Amino acid sequence: MRDARLMSPPTNTYELHGPMMQRLGLPLMRILFGILFFFLGPFKCKGKYRVPRSGGLLILSNHIADVDPIIVQMACPRNVYFMAKSELFDMKLIGPGLRLYKVFPVKRGEPDKAAIRRAVDLLNAGHTVCIFPEGELSETGELIPLKPGVALIIRMTGVPVICVGLKNSNRVLPYGKVLPRPAFRWITANWGETRTFAKDADNDVIMGWAEAQLRELTDQVIED
Repeated sequence: MRDARLMSPPTNTYELHGPMMQRLGLPLMRILFGILFFFLGPFKCKGKYRVPRSGGLLILSNHIADVDPIIVQMACPRNVYFMAKSELFDMKLIGPGLRLYKVFPVKRGEPDKAAIRRAVDLLNAGHTVCIFPEGELSETGELIPLKPGVALIIRMTGVPVICVGLKNSNRVLPYGKVLPRPAFRWITANWGETRTFAKDADNDVIMGWAEAQLRELTDQVIED
């Protein structure tokens, strides 16, 4: 029988709790952010039908703006837990919104065993977790080298993995800025195909697939 601790999500100070918030918080934020991005973007999603509707699921996304967790949740038909840098919660406009999302912090610049353990527990319990495998914002919008820690999570859980490519969210919140602005073009989230890896899969195979997917979904394919 599955450990009862894994049947409900772990808690931390970055989430708002209570039955009312659980029922209304996230749907309300979807509506509010949907209205906001209609004027800032607008926003469109491609390939949402590819997202599995049940079971543990790991989402890998490129990272070009601090609003990316909001974009991914808007694009995903499932409630998503995010592994995100703790500094986001100190931002006046973004922090309060993220607290209504299911976000847990990760320490940058060092292996964060607690964050990895939490992601694994959530995935094994059948939840959806999103990770930004670059580990930091891309200043230019180009994909930067992925951190190998994501392969460890994939091997430890064996859950399906899907990539989503984000474009133009950095026009809403450019690198180094704290106030959003109109993008004057479409903000897009493009879903790839799911893939499952064996628990003994080679790191290079996993990371090579993830990089290729993210490049394809963001139109950054490197020509031979």
